[in-house]
Amino acid sequence: MSEVGHPARNGQRSRSVETRGAILAAAGRVFAEGGLAGARTDAIAAAAGVNKAMLYYYFKSKSQLYEAVVEEHFAELNRRALAVLTSPGRAGDVLLRYVDTYFDFISARRRYAPLFQQMMLAGGQTLERVVRRYFEPRSRALDQLLERGMRSGEFRRADRAHTALSIVALIVFYFSAARVLQVLGPPNAYSEAGLERRKREVLDFIRHAVFRAPAGGKKRRN
Repeated sequence: MSEVGHPARNGQRSRSVETRGAILAAAGRVFAEGGLAGARTDAIAAAAGVNKAMLYYYFKSKSQLYEAVVEEHFAELNRRALAVLTSPGRAGDVLLRYVDTYFDFISARRRYAPLFQQMMLAGGQTLERVVRRYFEPRSRALDQLLERGMRSGEFRRADRAHTALSIVALIVFYFSAARVLQVLGPPNAYSEAGLERRKREVLDFIRHAVFRAPAGGKKRRN
């Protein structure tokens, strides 16, 4: 029997993938709470349900684990986002699907927001690598979609770079400003209903800011 089809080896490989995934998920939560400097590997191992030796088996250092968490997040975001951005159909429909996909992804991982803010502030090679590998292809795809929509007349003519920045800011700032919203309110900003309301408002705002005929999109719900 070949190695590919060997049940024992396949089972071991599956468990290895699950263990690595559990460590990444646990590390994301711990890093988000304490930052790279404040996070303890003991806490990460405990949260993942593994011993510390297993942690270092998969990741040689805390810094390497931090970078892996960041990479995993953006790799998965790009996989979903690029599948939407490069899909066929009217540019307006594709843009709204992209915003919906992006918002839901960030919403599901919203506790990671401080982790990425730390990366932005720290700069260095990790940030540069992430920008080149993940931000650039997603930015190009969004720019091409905006250009297509402007050529077809679906979108109003505007600076594409600033339009893209504004769209992304509408999605991510809500989560980056979580601590501010906890003080200013509303108190249910991150409840299921609060997140749904925010997403509706973002989509509605984008229709009116980008589309030539906002009423051609979905009707606003109160």
